[in-house]
Amino acid sequence: MIQAFGLTSNSRKSLPSTVDDVSFEARAGHVTTLLGAPGAGKTTVLRLMLELQHGRGITYFRGRPLHRIAHPSREVGVLMGDVPGHPARTVRGHLRMLCAAAGVPVRRADEVLEVVGLVSLRDERLGTLSRGMDRRLGLACALLSDPHTLVLDDPAAGLSTRESRWLHGMLRAHAAQGGTVLFTTPEPKEAARAADHVITLEQGRLVSDQEAETFARTRLRSRVAVRTPHAARLAALLAKEARAAHRSVEVVREDGNRLSVYGSTCADVGETAFRHGILMHQLADETGDMGPGAELLPGEAARVPQDKQAAQDKQSAVAGPESGELLGAGEARAARTETGGGQGVDHGPASQSGPETCDDRTVHADREGHGGQSALMSRKEHSGLTAESGRAASPFATASEALAPLSALPPPISVRSAPSPLRPLRYELRRAAGIGTGFVTGVAVLVASALTAVLLARVGHTPQARLLAAWPRELPLPPAALGAGLLGALAFGDEFRHPALAADRGSVPRRLGLLTAKLVVAAATALTLAFLTVGCDAEVLYLVYGRELADVPADWFSLSASWFGLVVGCAWAGVLAAGIFRSTTAGLAAVVAVPVVVVPLVQKVLEGTSVRAAAGLPARLREVLLLQWPFGGERYLAGAVRVIAQPVGGALTLSLTALLCAYLLTTLRSRVR
Repeated sequence: MIQAFGLTSNSRKSLPSTVDDVSFEARAGHVTTLLGAPGAGKTTVLRLMLELQHGRGITYFRGRPLHRIAHPSREVGVLMGDVPGHPARTVRGHLRMLCAAAGVPVRRADEVLEVVGLVSLRDERLGTLSRGMDRRLGLACALLSDPHTLVLDDPAAGLSTRESRWLHGMLRAHAAQGGTVLFTTPEPKEAARAADHVITLEQGRLVSDQEAETFARTRLRSRVAVRTPHAARLAALLAKEARAAHRSVEVVREDGNRLSVYGSTCADVGETAFRHGILMHQLADETGDMGPGAELLPGEAARVPQDKQAAQDKQSAVAGPESGELLGAGEARAARTETGGGQGVDHGPASQSGPETCDDRTVHADREGHGGQSALMSRKEHSGLTAESGRAASPFATASEALAPLSALPPPISVRSAPSPLRPLRYELRRAAGIGTGFVTGVAVLVASALTAVLLARVGHTPQARLLAAWPRELPLPPAALGAGLLGALAFGDEFRHPALAADRGSVPRRLGLLTAKLVVAAATALTLAFLTVGCDAEVLYLVYGRELADVPADWFSLSASWFGLVVGCAWAGVLAAGIFRSTTAGLAAVVAVPVVVVPLVQKVLEGTSVRAAAGLPARLREVLLLQWPFGGERYLAGAVRVIAQPVGGALTLSLTALLCAYLLTTLRSRVR
């Protein structure tokens, strides 16, 4: 079950809090919905519950706050907005990648695809899915770890009636197995039809906390939807005839030429329009809601106390005899109506004679024998009153009052860090191989390298080492190094552009395990690309010009070490820079900046005169460190030293060190926060 206490968002400058002291409970085995108009604070409540936004309050999932749960994704399945993911990734590939992130067996992807009915679309790309299929995939992602609790933000938005019915059936089936389901919706009819419990929010405050049956009885009313070019005239005629017949009819002017008539029928409205020659464009029976700001009927205006304590006392007086829970304003009215034998409209002392029209959009007629005409409150007035009186309707109102002396404010909510993949290396392999960008980049690099090598051989005056690497002197980097840097930059750039790990945060976790996995995969990819580049260039040169240009150089070992070190260094620079600046472009720019900016700076620093020179350093290193090394260890270390001693190697080493330190600094800073 879910227990939320005192959820309050932080105010921004002069703006008030979006959510103010919201407390509720979502029981296991039930479907609970948060109802509210757009901007009522539903999404903010979910973000505060999931510790995705700073604020105050606390939420327990089966008795534990989220930051105390070792693996939150296995306890709570979340769907916030559209399903994140690279549009070129397949449905099955996306779920298999998330399986590695959640630490569940890969066969779970096929199981949830069967549950949500996407088996036939498992090889479709995410970018080609319709809205309904995207919602199915989102539910599959939420169910991937078999969580006990589902938290969904407006999951039926944009779905057809059939798709919405299927979605609600899935949520009902999850609740029937003992799970907890909480979803948001702006549609009252959807809340009454699909949920067991309805929690209504308005302007960030809890207005009511009711069972679905009670909500449907007290908050939903049947109406007649009318559309006519003579809306004002028809509204006045309906009000006049209702007063003459001593009937309670409410006519609400909607936008344009529409009317909503409460307390009448299509036949009565149609006969009135026919008798007076009024043209009708629409006449239909509908079950409409009173809206979050109009829960109270006109006669209830005077019964809403202005004092908060008086509201709590009055609601306590109508507490349920069996459950002992506090009833909201609508339930109290229903209880008085049932016990008093009323007709569904309670006219209090304030139902005195008033003007026929309260404003330019509302006309209300009441029965004269029950106090005359009753002025209909505007929606803004209803909004203010229900916001004051609805606070006490929460089942946790008494608990909050009891805890007030101990803590004036609820505990602060700290933003929970994004979860790192439980199997980072497997996750990174599936992420990199799940789309064709890497393969296309590799093919483009091989083709460009082969063409460049052929052109350099035709022009001449190019050393064989540069010829095999397809590296003209005029270019700062060869195609293979640029391709490796691009693939490294995509390792983090795609995470921030399509954040599958942290869709609701817009960021990815800065964990050393994930960084190590990306560096290992980037290094392996760069080495493969470097080897294939040299092999393809040598083969093309042999086919075009013969064996002379394809011979292996005598110092192939040191050249190979320099070549592989350059390509791997460019790949790592792309990974680190993209992780720091959260952009693929920034990662590739950092790779190009090494030979263009860093190398000249290093050369300029080394050109200065010095009193002492480190002459004979390699010989002394061999004497001190490598005397006892087996298998010629001094040879490998000397090769590495020569690589670093080169201008490009030294600049690349310096850049990688700076980028790694910057990445570690940002990681530590985020953890401290």
